[in-house]
Amino acid sequence: MKYNIDLIVENYAKGYFLMAEDKHSNVDWYYSKQRTIIPLNGGFRYPKSLQRILNQERFSVGINRDFLGVCIGCANRETTWISNQLIEIYLELNQTGWAYSFETWQDDKLAGGILGIVIGGAFIGESMFYNIPDGSKVAMVKLVEHLISQGFVLFDVQMQNPHLERFGAYNLEDNEYQLLLNKALNLRRRFI
Repeated sequence: MKYNIDLIVENYAKGYFLMAEDKHSNVDWYYSKQRTIIPLNGGFRYPKSLQRILNQERFSVGINRDFLGVCIGCANRETTWISNQLIEIYLELNQTGWAYSFETWQDDKLAGGILGIVIGGAFIGESMFYNIPDGSKVAMVKLVEHLISQGFVLFDVQMQNPHLERFGAYNLEDNEYQLLLNKALNLRRRFI
């Protein structure tokens, strides 16, 4: 099925995001008056125990090496908002250069990854997962380093949870979020 990718990107650029009720539901648009972001201008942090893992260099990183595998990994949980239809949309967004997977690998095994949509200088994180313990945590640290090196100004993770809070994620009210989003949209940045 073909989707209106221009309309999808336009809605993400306005602050909307797609979700489904479960794996078999159709997607719908959502908007939150409060958004959670990972700071890219200072304030990003991670648990000290993770530094030991990073120092061991057990994981390598990749971008779009296994985009579908990351989509399936993100959807593979007891309750999921990533439906089969949403995976189809992500695949089309990936094929048209809007969606990316940032992955960690251990040898030839996909260890973890983060799925996101890139518009200008914004990375809109959709979901993350791991197959190997610490795979997604290392992906988060390496993704933030990558975004900073590429000059991104917004890493939107949509909704707060205790896991993201450990990385310095914080909430923005809608007016602050829209200012940062507009700043990001006016930048020309390359993810790869």
